[in-house]
Amino acid sequence: MTTSLILQVEGMDCPSCTNKIEGAVCAIPGVENVAVNFTNQRLSLDFDDGETTEQSVSRVVEKLGYRVGRPGEVPLSSELSWWQTAKGRLVLVAGSLLVVAGILSLILPDYADYVFAAAALVALVPLAHKAGAGTLAGQPFTIETLVTIAVIGAIFINEAAEAAVVVFLFLVGEMLEMLAAAKARRSVQALTDLVPKTAFLVTGTGVLEVAADSLSVGDLVEVRPGGRIPVDGIIVEGETSVDESSVTGESLPKRKHDGDNLFAGSINTDGLIRVRVEKTVENNMISRILQMVEEAEASKAPTARFIDRFSRYYTPGVILVSALVAIIPPLVFGADWVLWIYKGLAILLIGCPCALVLSTPAAITSGISAGARQGLLMKGGAVLEAIGKATLIAFDKTGTLTEGTPKVTNIKTFVGSENELLVLAGAVEAGSSHPLAVAIVDAARARDIAISAVSDSRALSGRGVQAKVDGRVVTIASPRYAGNIAQLTAPQSSAIERMEEDGKTVAIVVVDGEAHGMIALRDELRADAVGAMTLLARQGISTIMLTGDNARTGAALAAQLGMNVKAELLPEEKLKTIEQLRNDNVVAMVGDGINDAPALATADIGIAMGGGTDVALETADAALLHERVTDVPALISLSRATMANIHQNITIALGLKAVFLLTTLTGFTTLWMAILADTGATVLVTINALRLLGYRTNQTGK
Repeated sequence: MTTSLILQVEGMDCPSCTNKIEGAVCAIPGVENVAVNFTNQRLSLDFDDGETTEQSVSRVVEKLGYRVGRPGEVPLSSELSWWQTAKGRLVLVAGSLLVVAGILSLILPDYADYVFAAAALVALVPLAHKAGAGTLAGQPFTIETLVTIAVIGAIFINEAAEAAVVVFLFLVGEMLEMLAAAKARRSVQALTDLVPKTAFLVTGTGVLEVAADSLSVGDLVEVRPGGRIPVDGIIVEGETSVDESSVTGESLPKRKHDGDNLFAGSINTDGLIRVRVEKTVENNMISRILQMVEEAEASKAPTARFIDRFSRYYTPGVILVSALVAIIPPLVFGADWVLWIYKGLAILLIGCPCALVLSTPAAITSGISAGARQGLLMKGGAVLEAIGKATLIAFDKTGTLTEGTPKVTNIKTFVGSENELLVLAGAVEAGSSHPLAVAIVDAARARDIAISAVSDSRALSGRGVQAKVDGRVVTIASPRYAGNIAQLTAPQSSAIERMEEDGKTVAIVVVDGEAHGMIALRDELRADAVGAMTLLARQGISTIMLTGDNARTGAALAAQLGMNVKAELLPEEKLKTIEQLRNDNVVAMVGDGINDAPALATADIGIAMGGGTDVALETADAALLHERVTDVPALISLSRATMANIHQNITIALGLKAVFLLTTLTGFTTLWMAILADTGATVLVTINALRLLGYRTNQTGK
């Protein structure tokens, strides 16, 4: 039987750690689907109970030098002070040994080499243990292996003092790497602290304070002014302003009343409200964000996968080059053995791939975390990398470029009165959740028109909807389809054209094959839609609107936005359009995550204007919680900033190695300078990647 397992691994703070653990665990018989995430220090896998056990997996990881337990059993490094962590304690021990050795070397100068050698070897023990365990687990070319060879070699050629300094500096670099990873981890996990641990449950006998995680869907909770909302839910009583900045990044409070959705962690600013629980604590928006970020961080970007493949050959290559530098000059040219072994060991340390391996995942993790804090959710590093390469973005119209809440603006009858027309239209549309249908039903109810029962109701696949009302077949259709099933006169067609040229959507009411009238609706553009198109144009990205609406309405709205348009598209035609556009472009599709699911899936990158709905989070590659069009160029900007950061990191890592390689061959680099070059590159790469945590985009379009 196959069992799924998630383990917490303390001390796993860099990509090289994940590669080592992943390689060792994958070699265990019966283990599959291994995923390692250094950001949250989690190892997940499936294993066959008949071939291995949880204890066997844990032992393999522990032999590599890590603490292992179930989530919650092992404290994360981000939860501890640096001196409480294993890496912090090693730094203190190595530093103390170095100081003691330095003092003893002054007191016993004749034994200085022995004192420093002892200090170096004692500090090296945990690193050598990791190197040996990695070798036995099929991972011989690890960073610990390089350092172990270099330190022992330095002692062998009577450079014990430098060997001790090398161990200390390497451990300091490891600790700094751990602290940087912990900072990135805390930046997103701090979201969980926003959700209150208790809630005020409304019962039949009064209001009780209970644990928030004890609440069930359907419970009623009371939220007082100034308090944080403990659940994702819907207001059923009261009215207030809600500050959602901590969850969605939206800076201005929103006015909320009966029927409005709320996110856990938001702040109720001024009114007493009662909220019906819609999601339990483990399924609320913040929990979903954290889950998506963790999954995204575990998903490697193409650049990260390339670096991983490169490092598999790079590290053995460094060992080979180091050996050749140490051996060939003395053997072939009679050069000094000690001098060239020293240079070979320096190259070994310079070649440590820490900074190079860290360059991509550190930036990806920071970029994904920064996006999550601003309501820009991405399903993996591959998505973050791909979005910035988009050359054309296709937008759905309704609910994406427009508010998604159309209103009836005109009613024109061809047969009978306006109320009679609304009786028929309201009855047919009553069962639909489409925004246009809701608007028509609202218009009927605003006139106190009773909604009649219907039969044989059916959707007409992008053309309209049809049902029987009091024995008559009533079809609410687009003018294009209405013209196929009923005769429209020239004056009627002219009236339709005038409405459409004014940016309105027209629905024709056809009764038993005869047009009885038309209902015009308008869905206003989102306030930031024009600004978003300006920003995308500045980024060099083409835009196109894909809509099932009529050509004149689509053209009127597209003209306001300065974008191309393809209108009167059925769902399958929208899909084909995306496929055609992909022939010459890298295409991103932006839609509402429900009606546009096929197009979102077909595009190179699917972006859902989510508003936090489950469908929006699950359908596309990325989701925009704000439902703000300017978040599309913000996503592009974040992707490009992250890729620029990655290129900077790779340049720093390889550039420093190239410089120190030259200085080593010319005799200017010492061993401690060599390890400092690697440690320094790692620190610089990490600091550069962490800059992305504070990244903010220009979303004004001005």
